[in-house]
Amino acid sequence: MVEVLTGIVSGIVSGLGMGGGTILILIFTIFFNVDQHIAQATNLIFFIPTAIIAIYINYKQKILDVKTGMVIGISGIFGAIIGAFVSNKLNSNNLKRFFGIFLVIITIHEIYSYVKLYITKKTRNNNIKKTNRKEG
Repeated sequence: MVEVLTGIVSGIVSGLGMGGGTILILIFTIFFNVDQHIAQATNLIFFIPTAIIAIYINYKQKILDVKTGMVIGISGIFGAIIGAFVSNKLNSNNLKRFFGIFLVIITIHEIYSYVKLYITKKTRNNNIKKTNRKEG
């Protein structure tokens, strides 16, 4: 039952475009004590059907840039091959460490993006209020 809930939560996060696999890897390693290599490899199996569904839905909604997606997808295949060879050479602790660093970098980027958006909106709203005061 826990596995089903894990799949549903990861699928929802994946469908939102936020990387459900990252959640899946964290759940596997933290709550199920699965080795980092196995968690990341299992994530790849999870990724295939969720990606196919997301591609289909986004294509139907005409919000998919097929040309860019194909270039990135083909490049990603080569990157995946290189990444698989590199990860197999690392011990589990180093792989966990690199994954943790990756998560920290993503977190910093997301916080920075949110703060930047908040400041931009606030500045825009203040400029509108100043313009309205001048006109009134």
